[in-house]
Amino acid sequence: MSDFGHVATWSIAALAVLGVITRPREWSEAWWAAAGAIALVLCSLIPIADALAAVARGMDVYLFLIGMMLLAELGRREGLFDWLAGYALEHARGAPARLFLLIYAVGTLVTVFLSNDATAVVLTPAVYAVARHARAPAIPYLLICAFIANAASFVLPISNPANLVVFGSHMPPLTSWLREFGAASVVSIVTTYVLLRFTQRHELVREVATSSVRVALPPSGQITALALALTAAVLLAASLLGWQLGLPTCLCGLGAWLTVTLLNRQSPWPVLSQITWSVLPLVAGLFVLAQGVENTGVLSSLTRFSSELARHAPATAALLGGTAVAFASNLINNLPMGLIAATVASSAQLPAHATGALLVGVDLGPNLSVTGSLATILWLVAIRREGLNVSALKFLAVGVLVMPAPLLLSLLTLVATALPN
Repeated sequence: MSDFGHVATWSIAALAVLGVITRPREWSEAWWAAAGAIALVLCSLIPIADALAAVARGMDVYLFLIGMMLLAELGRREGLFDWLAGYALEHARGAPARLFLLIYAVGTLVTVFLSNDATAVVLTPAVYAVARHARAPAIPYLLICAFIANAASFVLPISNPANLVVFGSHMPPLTSWLREFGAASVVSIVTTYVLLRFTQRHELVREVATSSVRVALPPSGQITALALALTAAVLLAASLLGWQLGLPTCLCGLGAWLTVTLLNRQSPWPVLSQITWSVLPLVAGLFVLAQGVENTGVLSSLTRFSSELARHAPATAALLGGTAVAFASNLINNLPMGLIAATVASSAQLPAHATGALLVGVDLGPNLSVTGSLATILWLVAIRREGLNVSALKFLAVGVLVMPAPLLLSLLTLVATALPN
């Protein structure tokens, strides 16, 4: 590819990402990502075979999202989220700070055992229901879903699909994973909570309403709750066995959808009509854009630099690599960035701690902006369904305060526990 081709590829990718961030004319993010991918193919900047291979590379992610979106829509329609709202408000006992902490704890558990995308897709509508029942401003509590989805996403391999992308077939055993990322995960979760709570302190001063009547959970809602629990167990088992997560998640979602519609003797199509299918071409477009950037040859230079730095200054290599990947994830999204990081780590034969630092950057870095991770984009889609929105600038204003310190402290913790004194 010529220098002009390199410039053209980077320019199209940058414009596509800018469109995803700013959404001109209020067009969906998917339009801009897909348009950028199509432009690369039409301008012969990426072979169509490479583009199709990039789209196919995301198959596991598509299946995972389909399963989670089905479960989320069932939870909303069958009253599961309203039931959870009543439970949360009962235990908050009118204290906004206690409600904030309760939601943060639940978000941590959902992220750890169901993944960060599940927190965005499944938990966000539940938190909105909580805020509505509490007659409280929704955004401070909804922000929890966006930030904990990334902050807790490297506790387990299943906590973020990007973890599987970064490590691929070289996934460490669960015990080794916990030993490497356990302390850094605790640091990430705790510091993110402290900083996010600080940024929302002025919104959490008025007492919230309590739930006086517990809403009964209908049988179909109980089946949906059981399906979510079963999905968590299946994902954990799949992770231990080294399986991909997309197909098991999709099967759980499909099974719950068919069971509930048969139980209610309703048409199955209304559930499908409410799902935001545009998320799938958005992800596919991002994968193609990342492949186009990779084809410019930028990775060969990064590989050489990373290899030399890791050999002569291992701690610096981990800190610099994790930080660079964290900020780059906000430019092209962390799933494509995970693919790039995995390629560099494999080609440069980086040591385990350096690859781990790249993963922390891929997982935690996206807390800076709305385009950083697929989970945050899904979160935006979820809150828009409720008639709310958070602009890119407003999110960035929070992210600038919340992301850098947890990132730095988590990386330092990872290096300190991985390298000998």
